Amino acid sequence: MAKGLIQARAEDLARNREQVLSLYRQILRSINSPKLPLTFAARLAKKAEVRAIFMLASEETSLLNIDDLIDTAEYSLSLLRKGEILKYI
Repeated sequence: MAKGLIQARAEDLARNREQVLSLYRQILRSINSPKLPLTFAARLAKKAEVRAIFMLASEETSLLNIDDLIDTAEYSLSLLRKGEILKYI
């Protein structure tokens, strides 16, 4: 991370890209888990919500907001792996 800067530079975005894409894929896979009591339509709706969140976040250039996205995605993924459903995803 560039020292003292709040805005992300190209190298900062490239460094976080792999982690964010990995979390995105893991969340989508976790939604398909048989542990979650969701119908097919509900699974599609949840996946659409996740896509919308990550599409909006993909335009983010603030390092703090990118870190918040990663933290939130990791937390959401941990809950999904336990079989819990999130209201905001």
